[in-house]
Amino acid sequence: MKHYRQSGLNTSGGGLIRVKKVQTYLPPNDFACAAQVSSMAQYRDLCAQAAADPQQYWAGIARSLHWFKPWTQVLDWSAAPVAKWFVGGKTNLTYNALDRHLALKGGKTALIWEAENGAIIRYSFQELHTEVCRAANALQSLGVRQGDRVLIYMPMIPETAFTMLACLRMGAVHSVVFAAFSGEAIKERVHDCGASYIFTADGGFRRGEAVALKANVDKVIGDCPTVKKVVVVKRTGSAVTMQNGRDLWWTDFIKGAADTHQATPLDSEDPAFILYTSGTTGKPKGILHTTGGYMTHAYYSASLVFDLKDTDLFWCTADVGWITGHTYTLYAPLLNGVTTLLYEGAPNHPDLDRFWTIIAKHQVSIFYTAPTAIRTFIKWGDQYPQKHNLSSLRLLGTVGESINPAAWEWYHHVIGSERCPIVDTWWQTETGGIMISPLPGATPTKPGSATLPLPGIAVDVVNEQGQSCKADEPGYLVIKQPWPSMLRGIWGDQQRYKDTYWSKFAAQGWYCPMDGAVRDADGYIWFRGRVDDIIIVSGHNIGSAEIESALVSHPQVAEAAVVGIPDEVTGQALAAFVTLKGKVIHNPELEHKLRSHCAEKLGAHAKPRHIRFTEILPKTRSGKIMRRLLRDVATGKTMGDTTTLENYEALKQLYEDKE
Repeated sequence: MKHYRQSGLNTSGGGLIRVKKVQTYLPPNDFACAAQVSSMAQYRDLCAQAAADPQQYWAGIARSLHWFKPWTQVLDWSAAPVAKWFVGGKTNLTYNALDRHLALKGGKTALIWEAENGAIIRYSFQELHTEVCRAANALQSLGVRQGDRVLIYMPMIPETAFTMLACLRMGAVHSVVFAAFSGEAIKERVHDCGASYIFTADGGFRRGEAVALKANVDKVIGDCPTVKKVVVVKRTGSAVTMQNGRDLWWTDFIKGAADTHQATPLDSEDPAFILYTSGTTGKPKGILHTTGGYMTHAYYSASLVFDLKDTDLFWCTADVGWITGHTYTLYAPLLNGVTTLLYEGAPNHPDLDRFWTIIAKHQVSIFYTAPTAIRTFIKWGDQYPQKHNLSSLRLLGTVGESINPAAWEWYHHVIGSERCPIVDTWWQTETGGIMISPLPGATPTKPGSATLPLPGIAVDVVNEQGQSCKADEPGYLVIKQPWPSMLRGIWGDQQRYKDTYWSKFAAQGWYCPMDGAVRDADGYIWFRGRVDDIIIVSGHNIGSAEIESALVSHPQVAEAAVVGIPDEVTGQALAAFVTLKGKVIHNPELEHKLRSHCAEKLGAHAKPRHIRFTEILPKTRSGKIMRRLLRDVATGKTMGDTTTLENYEALKQLYEDKE
């Protein structure tokens, strides 16, 4: 069922958001009847419970998991902004993800791995437990001790999951480096966290080609004196150099390791992992997450947002080199006893229907991917998903950045066949888990809005003075209370942690991720992009996401990215980069139509000054458009850092085509 309702989205003069009619989708009746949270009344009741006693609310969730020793204090906020959750409690994430399920679900499939060449391996909870125990024993035999940092630079293969889970089982701190990163990225992270061990592979496969990994490690290992051992998985069979006494093959590492291992009771605040994210200074930030709080929120958010059932097959397409891959590809499904899918390769190999082939083959029930991927699927054409039976799907999700309404509608109609709720989730590496999202059995959804915070998450949209914004008034998103999976700091630099996340509203003690947002009359949150991506044209405060959404709503546009460039008269001007659903050619007539289309949707001030048509936008392997590099193109600057870029040729072509 669906109905129309007025809701805010688009910028107009006076600093408010012009009201726009959008379609609101109610949860399907059959889905709602079987959901954990089946009505807005139930959602509001949970919110009220959490608001009345936040600590007891989170304690109740944490008690659903196994603790070797109970905590003595739920939250210690005395050293704010550094939190301690479940103080004194002893637990283990891997025990909760595996051992806890063995009695009732030992034979159930825990993990399905599909290689890019189509090979498939299935691991039951018992089999995955055995592999992780062997890896944990092998880690300890190698000399790894609790608290040691283990850097993981591996493709999406089962051994990567074994290593991550084994580290958490015995108390080592893992730091996963995305396998598309360069050797310099490895060196930088090893230096920052003091990693003593590196786990890698000879290479990985991407679109049928072997991509070197061990060779990248070899380029920088001489400058990494803290590294004692390098363990290498033989994946591609490519020739690699192995240094005696330091390097060993995975088969030798694991050989003879016992298949039983007692999980280490870890303090709730013991470090779990360090994950690096980009920083404005150019130096990546090592985001630190700890054991008990992260585990609790990962378990809770996945169960609630994805309405997890024991029969679900969950596929999050994110690589484990990103926080989405940590939380929702690996840990959260297993914590909930749900089968998770790990896919090694690209979505367009050997053909453009690979994702839909996988969904149909494995009967995936929950599909969680990025808006940029969805817009790419739109560009490729409806014929690819329509070739496959996608009826196993019952829920769809989006993650990574705001999804524009046109892409949301396509996802709903073409992939979900108008029967699957869509959960548009907002969260960060720093938050550890989902913070704002519809609950699929309860929340009416509006295409383009992340809707409402999860129960227990206290958010607001405020102005520069820290006052709550009125409906349709743009402001900053803030989180007003601590939550269990919040980052505990930036590794080795707590001052940077305070300056980056807590200084904007230091007097109030609020966390500010520097995301621009608007709350509409129904309390729904609409993200406008990073504050850095807010563009001021002739005094009008415009979010890049709003202009991109307007462009993509044109029937010929598949994807768009908008950046601000300096202008002597207006302060900033808008430069748009556009990919089309058909063949990309320079088309002055279409350029004029698109400029007029933006003016019609948003107002004359929102017309892009420049529009460039391109075959593909430069993106990271996680699917995020690299607007920073597009800004360099638009302003004629020298090409900036491209270490995280997947499709370098797309950026190179833009530079070569500059007028």
